[in-house]
Amino acid sequence: MDRTVRYALYFTPAPGTALAAFGDAVLGAVPTLGPATLRALLAARTEEPRVYGFHATMKAPWRLGPGVTEADLLAAAEALAAHRPPLPVGSLRVAALGHVAALVPESPPPALGLLAAECVAALDPLRAPLSAAERVRRHPERLDPRGRALLERWGYPHVFEAFGFHMTLTGRLGPEDRAVILPLLTEAAADLPDLVIDALSVVVQDGADPFRLLRRIPFAP
Repeated sequence: MDRTVRYALYFTPAPGTALAAFGDAVLGAVPTLGPATLRALLAARTEEPRVYGFHATMKAPWRLGPGVTEADLLAAAEALAAHRPPLPVGSLRVAALGHVAALVPESPPPALGLLAAECVAALDPLRAPLSAAERVRRHPERLDPRGRALLERWGYPHVFEAFGFHMTLTGRLGPEDRAVILPLLTEAAADLPDLVIDALSVVVQDGADPFRLLRRIPFAP
């Protein structure tokens, strides 16, 4: 059994907030969103993102490089968050991204992309090189030349100009699922407050287990 340990840097909402409650209702162990007649469907269509938890990726999962420890990673993440003010992002909406549903900003500020780029670059020295299996998993044959170059250099193709802040809500949806689930998610998200990025979260995955939170590191007040 593969017990590879991977880490990632996320944004996750603070516990007790409306955004965290929304994420729990959609991606909790037992979804509670919507009428009981739809919860089984929602549970089936959220199985894959449930492994990753309710989050926005700031640096995609990676293995630590030789000689790098978890303490090194946490120290680097603490340095990223230090003296950084909260970043207002604005309102969120439910959107279809390819075949999945996600929360996305209505009008993402340029500073959001800059933050993500800084996270990628600052933590990349802690990353192990891509293995052959990891490279195949990213489907380089589906990428354009720039995407393949980003994959080779940074271990992930959706970085820098290819980054798009999103909080995934479902796995792959067929047309019939979309017709039911997207309106349900849209209605539930209508009253969410404006998003403020106020922390970075270090998460870890052991083998195929769900990712779990190691530390949520708040920004300066």
